[in-house]
Amino acid sequence: MENAGFASPSGKLVLIVDDDESVRELIDFVVKKDGFRTEKAVDGDEALKKARELSPDIILLDLMLPKLGGFEILRELQNDETVSIPIVIITGRYTERSTSEMIKQEPNVKDFIEKPLKPQVLLGVLHKLLKTRPPLPQKKF
Repeated sequence: MENAGFASPSGKLVLIVDDDESVRELIDFVVKKDGFRTEKAVDGDEALKKARELSPDIILLDLMLPKLGGFEILRELQNDETVSIPIVIITGRYTERSTSEMIKQEPNVKDFIEKPLKPQVLLGVLHKLLKTRPPLPQKKF
């Protein structure tokens, strides 16, 4: 059901990139609950591979990753067919304003969310960037 120019979340694939399993699973749960499809990656290599294979609609990217870090992934994704995939940075590391401003200057970075993650903030960002609406609550009879 499409409404007023907004797409259904079920048509959107979200790539979740985080090396912390509990964070990855929490994000996966929250995002799926709102109707999005998900794919997960645990490190930079897997993130790049899946981004290129699956062309997700958006990438939720942790900056602190094994193998390739978030900054390297940002740069890599700007060099090929993945250049148009929007990226939301999710980080637990305290980030100075100058660093977060620098990251936001990257052309593929659309937003920046700090951990601990607030589900409503994450979902608000996803729906805004992907031009989707949350599913309507099911009426109970």
